[in-house]
Amino acid sequence: MKKIILDTNFLLIPYQFKVDIFSEIDRILDTKYNICILNKTINELNNLVEKSRGKDKKAAQLALKLIQHKNPEIIKTKINYVDKAILNIAKKQTHIIATQDKELKKTLQARGIPIIVLRQKRYLQLKQT
Repeated sequence: MKKIILDTNFLLIPYQFKVDIFSEIDRILDTKYNICILNKTINELNNLVEKSRGKDKKAAQLALKLIQHKNPEIIKTKINYVDKAILNIAKKQTHIIATQDKELKKTLQARGIPIIVLRQKRYLQLKQT
């Protein structure tokens, strides 16, 4: 079973672009999978809710509601920087990383780790190297 780690900015897509990321993941993957989120990602979303205003705050609130509704596997990490923690986990195991972060995408692709990205602000695409 594949494990998909959702990055913080990826969880903001449903509010920002009105894309149902979960049905899109179902569409692009023809295998069973588990959705995973780092504990630090939840911390980042909570910080956005507390410190942001307007669209960013609403996007983070929706992301937290989706997490509660979907009940993903929470991966605990002591590494404070989320991207670094994702890279650390991804190199040890076979995960798919869902992210919109440019630098993280470049690094993951260079290491041959599959990623899920938003294309044309309308649908998701799985990129494998």
